Parts: sequence; C-alpha cells; structure tokens
Amino acid sequence: MRDHILRVNLTEGKVGHERVPERWRRRFLGGKGLGARYLYEELNAGTDPLGPDNLLAFMLGPLSGYLPGETRYAAVTKSPLTGGFLDSYAGGQFPVRLAGSLPNCLGVLITGRADESVAVHVRKDGADIVAEPDLAGTDAEAVADAFPDAAVACAGPAGEREVRYATIASDGGDHHAGRGGAGAVMGAKNLKAVVVHGETGDPSADLARLRDEYAETYGEHDTGRWLAAGATIESLDFADETDLLAVCGWQETEFEGAEAIGVEAAKEAAVEREYPDGDHPGGFRVKTDEGETVPRGATAMTLGAGLGIDNFDDVAALGALCDRFGMDVISVGNAVAWAIRAAEADYVEFDVSFGDAATAASLIKRIAAREGPVADALADGVAVAAERYGGEELVPTVKSMAVPSYDPRRAGSMALAYATSDRGGCHRRARPFEKEVFDGEWSLKKQVRSVITPQNVRSVLWSLPADDFLGETFDDLGAEWLAALGREYDSEELYRLGERVWTLVRLFNVREGFDRADDSLPARFQKPLPDGEGRRVRVDPDDFERALDRYYAARGWDPDGRPFAETLDRLDLDGVVDDETPVGERAAGAGSASSEGIGSTE
Repeated sequence: MRDHILRVNLTEGKVGHERVPERWRRRFLGGKGLGARYLYEELNAGTDPLGPDNLLAFMLGPLSGYLPGETRYAAVTKSPLTGGFLDSYAGGQFPVRLAGSLPNCLGVLITGRADESVAVHVRKDGADIVAEPDLAGTDAEAVADAFPDAAVACAGPAGEREVRYATIASDGGDHHAGRGGAGAVMGAKNLKAVVVHGETGDPSADLARLRDEYAETYGEHDTGRWLAAGATIESLDFADETDLLAVCGWQETEFEGAEAIGVEAAKEAAVEREYPDGDHPGGFRVKTDEGETVPRGATAMTLGAGLGIDNFDDVAALGALCDRFGMDVISVGNAVAWAIRAAEADYVEFDVSFGDAATAASLIKRIAAREGPVADALADGVAVAAERYGGEELVPTVKSMAVPSYDPRRAGSMALAYATSDRGGCHRRARPFEKEVFDGEWSLKKQVRSVITPQNVRSVLWSLPADDFLGETFDDLGAEWLAALGREYDSEELYRLGERVWTLVRLFNVREGFDRADDSLPARFQKPLPDGEGRRVRVDPDDFERALDRYYAARGWDPDGRPFAETLDRLDLDGVVDDETPVGERAAGAGSASSEGIGSTE
C-alpha cells in the first residue's frame, strides 16, 4: 500500500520516509490532490518560488504503474512564472520506474538548496543525494546518457538559468513536465536530476485483469482511436479546420501551411512510433538537425502555425531545441511571436520575423541562455517582457502564463476555461471548444457547466494520477480501480473529491493574493477577428463578466473568487484553511446572472 512520502532536504543533506495521514489519503488520494495538500500546509504566503523554502514534489498516486496508457507523475510546486499553484505532468519510463522503486510511497518531497549541482538517486525503497558537478550545464539527452541503466528526470540548461517556464525533462527530453517553470525550481535548488535505478513493479492479479480489460476498452474508444491515428499532433489539423488556430501571433485563425506541418507530414517524417505502455501507439519520433524529437500538437501549433513556419523539418527542429534546453514549447512559441510583433510595432529592436525558422531558433537559444536584455525579459515570460517594453495587447496571457494556440473568439466557453484555470492560461483543465465550435453559441449555463465539470473530473484523474485521455474511458472516475486496492469510493464521492482539490488550489492562490483580476479576459480576445465565414468575432467583455459571476456562484465563491465558509464546510476543507487565507464574503443585494452565452459576432 502506498501510504508514505519520501522527503529530501537538500540544504541539510537528509533523506527520510514519513507516513501520510490517512485522512489526507482519503480526501486527496495522491498526485495533484495530495501535492496540493502538502503545498498548502507547508508553504507560507509569499514564499519565493526560486528560494530554498519552496517545495518541489514528484507525486505518484494509488494507481501509479498499474493503468494502461501512459503512466504519469505530477510535478507540484509554487510556480516561478505565475506565483501561484503549479501542477505539471509527464509520462514515459521515469514515473513507471519511480513507482516501482518506491512501492509504498505516494511521492518525493524536495526542499532546500544544495551548495553545488546534485542528483537525488532513488533506489529500492530509498534515496541518497550525490554531488554531480560534471552534469552542470548539460542538456537532457546528455544527462540521460550519463545514466544509461536508469530513468532520469532533469533540469536542462534553461532550468539552471531559471528560465521561468523551464521544464522538467525525462527520458532524454522525450517527455516534459512542461508548463509553469518546475524546471526553474529544480535549477534554483541546484538539483540537476532525479535518477531512478529501480525497476517497474508487478500488479496483483486483480489489477492485471483490470489493466487488460481497460486497455482493450481504451483501444476501441473514440479517444484511443484518435490518438492511435495521429497522436496529439492532429490537434493542429482540427484547430485549422474549425478556425480556432492562433496563427502568426494571434492575428489569424487559418494557416495555409497547416497540411505541411500536420499529422500526415509527421507520419511521413517519422522514423518510428512511440508505444508508451507497450500496447498503444503514441507520438511520432523524427530526426532533425537539432537531434531526435517527438513533436506534439503544441509543437506544430505554437512553433509552426503560431510563427508562420510551414516546413515540418524546421518546426520539428525548433521543438528539438526546446526539448534539449528544457523549455515549454507553448511559452517559447508565444515568446518568439511576441518578439516578432513587438519588433514590427517598434516596441523592441530585434531581427526576427514570421516564417523565418533560423531567426526563431537563434532567439530560442538566446532565451535559454538569457543572452541580451530582450531575451532575458522573455525568459521571465511574455507578461514580464510586455510590462518592460510595452505590447501587452500582442500575445494573450492569463496569470502571466501564455495561452495555448486555441483562439476562443469562436468558442466563448474557452475564454472562461482559460481565465479560471488554476495554473494560468491552460487548455488541459477544460476543453469545451471541442463541442461548442460545432454546436454554435451556447447558453451561459451550459458554458459554465462545460468548464466546471471537466475541471473537477480532471482534478480526480490527476490525483490517481491517470492520463486524462485514458480517463475519458472511465465511467466511475476510477472507483473500480481503487476498489481493487481496497479503497472504496463511489463516483459521486470521487467527483466531490475533485471539487475539493480544485477549491483547495483556489485557497492556495487566494492566499498568494490572487483574486478576480487574475481571472480576467486578455485584451487580445476582445478584439474582433475574421472567422473564415465573413464574420468578425470576439469575446464580449460584458458577457464574459456575467459568465465569471455565474462561475463563481456555481463554485460557491464570492464575487472576488474567494470560497465561502459554507463551501469549505461542504467540501470538508473547513479544518484545512489557515488564518492567512481570506474566505468569501456575501455581497448585499447580489442579483442573478443572465442566461445568455459569451461571444459576439459583427
């Protein structure tokens, strides 16, 4: 049974185990939920994300290593990019072997800062801290090559330079805990790598049976078939066909070069196909001048269409650069797009242009090295660069995190999903655009429900933790799997658990000073844009504010986004909240929201 945590204090050089309180395991499971509980408990408000007191958690869960599909771990910390809660996920061999090496642990909690570059070496049921000065400055592939018989998660050169959207790269850069800067937290701690020497674990007969059954179901499910056909890179083709694709720095929604960098181009260029769990196909591995890489949907959308680059080899090479340096491709693509548009608008002087892969590659390298004032500002994020030089309206951010390349001006529910995302501009918490774009404009009630429900559901799945694509095949949010481990839940209780986790993260962010202003609509989305059908579409700001009111009310939060005391009581969080966290206050005479949806056509 997984009921312990492995603690590592880099300052004191100490490693030890401790038991996780049963109440915590029951109410938060593992992964995102348990990571949020530890983060809220152990960090003081205002803790420097790049200071030694920040906590970096490599979280597993009760189902780690057992599920079909791609086993994942959750990197949980306070984000140096947003200043708020961060959970980021990665798959591959690292979480599988971490789970096998620590069969009684729900994760590894790391605090402090080492005096020199170190690695935490995890072996069967334990770990030690080892100085690794020769690894300093090396990229993800070189770190993996240094430990050929182990599975490695590391900070790349960008993380060591504290680029605020640096990733934690694993399996030589094939997989990344990508958004929000967990790699910068590693770099600030002088933690170069976590090296896992143990092997994978063996499931019980009941779990093996469930795995076989669900693997078959997954393979036959629409989501499983979609991933088998084209992996996530097909997302570019979908976004382009539905006029959702952000092109050339959010100036258009159709890209003439989409076919040249989409799923068919990936298939043609691939040297092999990934099989993360041995059964189900994953991404397409390709070779580039910058090394091998597995381009994802975000690679093609943000580094390709987002930068106006229509050559697949060039796009893949830019993705390989990000893999090697350990940088989030969405943040990088938006940073380069901002630099191009800012140069065009005379905010900065910089030699980079849309459609030019060579100058984009040069800028990416400069950002990773923090070389020059503009690149240095961009290493802190688009929001920082725009504050320093101007051009806030050029590229959208939410909570200082650059928004992925799905433009919400044709699907207003996605604007609400971006704004209310707990870690900043993110499409993985809720993706209502997948349906709204075909249904036409939704009512306000439907838009709010289409955002809240998946936010809660994914908070459960990521506390198991399960790949959210696999989770789409669950009828009971994983209750059957937990029962096989002797943990009895029903789907209603698990859904409430997801709501509890989401609300706990909100408490963390509120304690850090987040409020309604941080759930705001980026100015870019208020500007009309041709939608391919002769109309000009935008997100109407008044409609958006009404939707946000309705969202807060449905969550049991006040108009500033602070959970009410009765909400905390209903979710069994009343004994969790501390004196530093302001709770919601009832506004006198509050009216009801309109039932109309978000969006406007002209």
